[in-house]
Amino acid sequence: MSTVRARVTAGPGEAFKATTIQRRDPGPRDIVIDIAYAGICHSDVAHARSEWGHTLYPLVPGHEIAGVVSAVGAEVTKFAVGDRAGVGCLVDSCRACHACRTGREQHCPRNVKTYNAVGRDGQPTHGGYSRQIVVDEAFAVRIPQAIPLQNAAPLMCAGITVYSPLRRWAAGPGKRVAILGFGGLGHVGVQIAKALGAHTTALDLSLDKRDDGLRLGADDYRATSDADTFADLAGTLDLIVNTVPASIDLDAYLSLLGLDGTLVNIGLSDKPLSIAPFSLITNGRAIAGSRIGGLAETQQMLDFCGEHGIGAEVEVIDASQIDQAYDRVVAGDVRFRFVIDISTMLSVGRQVSGLPGGGRPAGQQLEVVGGGAGGGRGVDEQGESGVGGELHGLEIEVQDPDDGMVESLVAGPVKPDVVGGPPGPEVLAAR
Repeated sequence: MSTVRARVTAGPGEAFKATTIQRRDPGPRDIVIDIAYAGICHSDVAHARSEWGHTLYPLVPGHEIAGVVSAVGAEVTKFAVGDRAGVGCLVDSCRACHACRTGREQHCPRNVKTYNAVGRDGQPTHGGYSRQIVVDEAFAVRIPQAIPLQNAAPLMCAGITVYSPLRRWAAGPGKRVAILGFGGLGHVGVQIAKALGAHTTALDLSLDKRDDGLRLGADDYRATSDADTFADLAGTLDLIVNTVPASIDLDAYLSLLGLDGTLVNIGLSDKPLSIAPFSLITNGRAIAGSRIGGLAETQQMLDFCGEHGIGAEVEVIDASQIDQAYDRVVAGDVRFRFVIDISTMLSVGRQVSGLPGGGRPAGQQLEVVGGGAGGGRGVDEQGESGVGGELHGLEIEVQDPDDGMVESLVAGPVKPDVVGGPPGPEVLAAR
């Protein structure tokens, strides 16, 4: 077992706090992923706040994981150390049922979720708000070099959630597709639908994000608060993918579908759906549901996104900002997906001690007073700054004041802090 830093919530309304969790020793088919970024999904908020009523506390959320493989088991064939890898919503399944045999592990009745579940070993699963994850290679996917890791992380859930219905209902040339809701899922859905060759319309409550929608590929962008939208588009669409996690007037949206049109629901409302029968029998319309995708389809989605330059548009946050980010997700105040920079779990206010190497004597105390993705600014006891190359190559011990855990790290060259605060040495490796 290995001890790993994480962020945990102990119950509904409880703030996230620093903690440590145990990860299993890698087995012969396991890989270890050093997590670089973890996306914040709306379902993370729902689980953390027990909105669906089945949360297992203490909870370490996160099923939008992107990082780099740091170790592989003896029988691993898909990955090598140094490969870029991701993990989505699942870490295991029965592998024997019809769903598993047909590559639709998301529908396996015995699948194991990345967090808020119990694994085959009887232990609770912990998600991506942590420094590392150990996972069977069958439940990890390769991230193309063309997609930066921070932009790839949300694709592990948001990306596959919109890709799967677009593929299943044959979005492509000659089809008219609408993405309802232009948020964390919708902005990726617009990019994918357009890349598939469909005429793509974005539907959102207002026109506030219209410029972003057109920039990301929408052929049309309409406000659903405008009655003219429903008059203009009546009977014109082949497919609507609804990403809105709230109750909507389904009859109004079904009226936009032409012959044999389908509305696919991927948004999770807490209220029952209500539909007038005539809304379905007119034009032979259908309403359907979809949930993420299997592992093979998830890999297909990532390869497609890599080929077409598609990624989530993200706001990178510090690990200390999770609670504020949750509030902003609920308020719809993000363009378009929050991603946690996992390196910030050890970057702010840490006490560090120099070890032999790098030009500083062992035991000399430094304090990391910056923050963000780079790791912070080193200042010694006399106030002498370590920025400007003095920390480059230095092996340091870092103690987290929140959990007392100590790690040995190697500081790299100084780089600008992409989150905020002064520049700091890039942490290149944890030993």
